[in-house]
Parts: sequence; C-alpha cells; structure tokens
Amino acid sequence: MIQDLSPIYLQLADKICDDILLEKYMVEERIPSIRDFAASHEVNPNTVMRSFEYLQQNEIIFNKRGLGYFVSKEAPRLIKEIKKKNFKDFVLPNVFKQMEQLNIGIEEIINEFENYKTK
Repeated sequence: MIQDLSPIYLQLADKICDDILLEKYMVEERIPSIRDFAASHEVNPNTVMRSFEYLQQNEIIFNKRGLGYFVSKEAPRLIKEIKKKNFKDFVLPNVFKQMEQLNIGIEEIINEFENYKTK
C-alpha cells in the first residue's frame, strides 16, 4: 500500500475538496464545524483549523462570522484547477518516469485509457 506523505491538514483539506466535488457539500452550503469535523475524523481541532485556513486561502470555503464555514460559489472550479495542477506537476512526472523505465509507449497508455473509459 502506498501511504500519502502529505501533511494531515492537507489530507483533510483534500477530503473536503473531494466531498465538494461529489456534492456531499453543495455550493454556498455550510460544512461541518471545526470541532465536529475533528471529532468525526479523530484528529486535533488545530489540524482541522489549518485545513480550513488552507481552503479559505484558496477561496474554496469562506467564513460567515458566527455561522461557520461555507462552500464558495467557485469551489468546484477552483478545486479542479488545483487538482489538475497537482496532477501535472507531481503525478505525471512519476508516471512518465515509470513508463520510460518499463518501456511502455504512449500508444499502450492510450489503449488502456480507452479500455478504462468503456468499463
């Protein structure tokens, strides 16, 4: 099994982003409080606070003072942009390296992708 080496606060932020893309949290809808999220994921509230700060800095969520945190209108688009950039910057270079090491051509990858899409 491959372990995620990113900090826990980024793993939690990614979980929230995935939930937004899966529409578990809808645009302009309130997300769980820091305490509730920390309890449900068995992490320190300070770690969740860092996650929320990261998401706020990236304009994925916003705070309504006294009401909590909400999903921004632009969240789905922004999340996809961030995930696409991370994919291109971090995942693809490793894929290309392995393709080269294993002598896998782009045609083989295209065929595998086409098979994947038809499943």
